[in-house]
Formats: sequence, structure tokens, C-alpha cells
Amino acid sequence: MKAIMVVGTTSHAGKSFLTAALCRILARKGWRVAPFKGQNMALNAYVTSTGGEIGHAQAVQAWAAGVAPRVEMNPILLKPQGDMTSQIIIKGKAVGTVKASEYYEKYFDLGWEVIQESLYKLSLEFDLVVCEGAGSPAEINLKHRDLTNMRVAKHLNAPTILIVDIERGGAFAHVVGTLELLDPQERSLVKGVVINKFRGQKELLDSGIEWLEEKTQVPVLGVIPWSNEQFPAEDSLDLLERNCRRNSQDINIHVIRLPRIANFTDFDPLEAESSVAVNYIDIQDSLGHPDAVIIPGTKTTIADLLAMERSGMAEQIKNYAAAGGTVLGICGGYQILGQRIIDPEGFEGEAGEYNALDLLPITTMLSPNKIARQRQIISHFPQPGLPVDGYEIHQGRTRLSRRLKEGGEEDYRPIFDDVGLGLVDKNQSVWGCYIHGLFDNGAWRRSWINHLRKQRGMSSLATGISNYRDQRETTLNTLADIVEKHLDLKKILSNYY
Repeated sequence: MKAIMVVGTTSHAGKSFLTAALCRILARKGWRVAPFKGQNMALNAYVTSTGGEIGHAQAVQAWAAGVAPRVEMNPILLKPQGDMTSQIIIKGKAVGTVKASEYYEKYFDLGWEVIQESLYKLSLEFDLVVCEGAGSPAEINLKHRDLTNMRVAKHLNAPTILIVDIERGGAFAHVVGTLELLDPQERSLVKGVVINKFRGQKELLDSGIEWLEEKTQVPVLGVIPWSNEQFPAEDSLDLLERNCRRNSQDINIHVIRLPRIANFTDFDPLEAESSVAVNYIDIQDSLGHPDAVIIPGTKTTIADLLAMERSGMAEQIKNYAAAGGTVLGICGGYQILGQRIIDPEGFEGEAGEYNALDLLPITTMLSPNKIARQRQIISHFPQPGLPVDGYEIHQGRTRLSRRLKEGGEEDYRPIFDDVGLGLVDKNQSVWGCYIHGLFDNGAWRRSWINHLRKQRGMSSLATGISNYRDQRETTLNTLADIVEKHLDLKKILSNYY
């Protein structure tokens, strides 16, 4: 089986980005290529056409490769939900929730079996698989149970790239230390080092590169300059850097950074709008007076609802809505906007019934049975007749607290032709829905932004625009161009051409 492995000296070194870039580079050369990450821990998820959950980053990598995302590309997905527990997704389906201390005891053997099975299936359909590791491959206390890094590389005998983020400092120490902690067989597979996110003159780095190559006997394949192009984030640590990007645009939107925020990639299309500033604010912060507030998805709706109440953010949002502010909740955020959330079996912790923000007339019942599926629907608001593509991922079943009237002056109306997917109040101030990927739909996104602009007395933006996937394609091509220009990949790929 032909494969390349990408590992990093640390988390956030650039593994996901480099994997996607390699997928696009090879696809442009005519290869049928697939991404692979044996085990991912992330709360940003995507639903495949078969209804299976995988990490969102692996979906983006599949798009980079020009193929449809599938569960074999990320056979194990761990979704942390606090208290040292995670929901386990195997081959796209939730199979249980366990504590970290129990996970490897119960699932290690099954996990490795599923990983090997997935790699075999991919090998039958693709010319080459670009595999991504997780965190660091040299965590000596974890290596014996690491399903994702050098165990995969050794299984495939895959030439391996080690990427390091120089912007954070300590890059040379990270590379040397990582290589020193690999066993001889693992180290022999590392065929090159990539230095990522470099700012400044390349010439000033040359002496360090010469020293590193002499010290490790591993070539430096190249230096990737820091770029404004951003690869979709995998976890909430990336959000800490986002608020520095842009301020004082026409429209300011605050996204509540819930303690267990999930699927915040939903808002990448809003961040790509030049007239919109998206700021993530903590629940302890002052809400201020933005043009809109978004309550995003969450892995544990009740825990985050209670955290919002304790911090005072819940009261701030209710006061903001009462004053006419625009509030949008997606998935868990939609449930939080309702009247009650009921957890009869203690699925999220302690069984009980919890009062929510009471901004929409809905009640949500949590259950172990997850809904995960793609959806194609038609919107009624903010503009009728717009097609919307997206996907659902949620545990709760939400019902209306009262029947909506057919026509007339109903206070709340369905956003889409499927009533169960979302509601908006008659003033179009409070919105809630289950659709992830909502803002990927260009015409719907612009219509919603224009609704906010109208409230500010601003002119409308054109709605006849392409969907965000086209902009994502441009970004992926740009990132691939940067990698192809600055890296010498022949040392890795020479055996495969």
C-alpha cells in the first residue's frame, strides 16, 4: 500500500493543513488520493453521505483530494464532553461514552482492528493515502497505546514528514527532542522535516537548518512562510487567535465561546465576509451591543446552559433579545434558546429537567440515539425559496411547545420547509435551527447578513453569490501552491512517481 505519514512535534504544528495541501498537490497531478486519520479527538464534526460522523478536518482533506468524505478516512472520532469523558464514534456511529482511563482498556484492540480494516479498504480504491498523526508521536507515557502516529507509519512502512511550528518558538529543540524519543525503526521512517509558519527573512534561518540537518541527519524539506490563509480549526484553542484578525467592520457578530463549544467551523463563511467581524467571547465577558449574537453547538448542552446561567451570560442574552437584538442558536444553541431541556436518563450527567432561556417555544428531550444526516431543504426566512444544504448532528429530539398556526399572525414561524429544523420569531430577531453548514450557503448567508444591515440602515449586499465551498476551493489551491513552492517533496515522493 502506498502511503505518506505526516506527524508533528506538537499539537497545532500544521499536520492537518499539510495533509490537505499534499492531497490537493497529488490530486492535481492526477493521483487518486485519500486522507486518513486513524483516531481524532475533536468537536468539529462532519456527516458523510451515509450518515457517519468524522472529523471536519478530514472532510476538508477529502475535498482537497477531490473525493467525497467517508468514514474510513477517520474511523475513530473521540468527542470530549468534560469530566474526563468522551463520546466514542467508531466507523461513523456513536458506540458509547467512557472515561479516559477506561478507553484504551476497552477499545484499544477494537480500535486498531478498525484502523487496519479502514486502511485496507482505502488501499483498494486509491493510489495513495496521506495519513495524519495526532498531537506528538513522542509522548513516551502514551506511545504504548498510541493508535494514530508511528504505529500507523510502521504498519504501512510509510515515509514520514515531521512538521514543526516555528512561530511558537523552540522549533529546533522540538525537532531534535522528537527524533531522540522515537525508537530506531520509527526514526528511520522520518524522511524529512518541514518548518511551518516562518516570519522573516529565510536567509536568517539557513545556519539553523544546516545545524539541524547535520545534527539529525534528516533533511529539511523546506520552510513554509506564515500565511493569512487559514485552514479550518480542529479545536477551541484555535479560537484564541481569531479575534485579532479584524475589527470595526460594517456588521459585528459575537459568538459565545461555550466551555464545550462544537462545530464552530459553521462560522468560517461569516469570517470570510469582508464586511463582517466575528468575535468569540467567553461566557464571563460583557456581551456588549453587537449586531447579532450566536450561540453555537455544544457537546453537552445542559452543562453549558448551566455555565451560562452561573456566569450571567444567560441573563445578558435574554436582556439583549428583549431590547430587540438578533440572536441565533445552532444545534445545542437552538436547544438552549428553548423553554426546557429534559434529560430523563442522565445522558449528559445528572438526570433532570432544566429551564432554558425561554426565547423560543420548544422543549428538547435528550436521548442516547443520535441523529446524524445530511439535509437538503428550502428556507422561508430571511428570504423565501432559497435552497439550503447542511447536516444534523444532535442527541436531542425537539418538539414545539404549542402548535403553530397555519398563516395568520403567528409569533413564531418555521425557517425551513421541514418545521422540525428551526424557528424564527415574527420580528426575525430570535432564530434557532439544527442545520450545521447553514452559512456555507451563499445566498442564505448574504440574505441573513442583509437582514442585519437593514437594521443598521445599510444597503444590501448581492445575494447571487456562490456557496462557500467555492471559496474553500480557492483557499485549498492557494495553500497547495504555497507548499508546492516552498517544499522539496521529491525526497518523499520519489519512490511513488
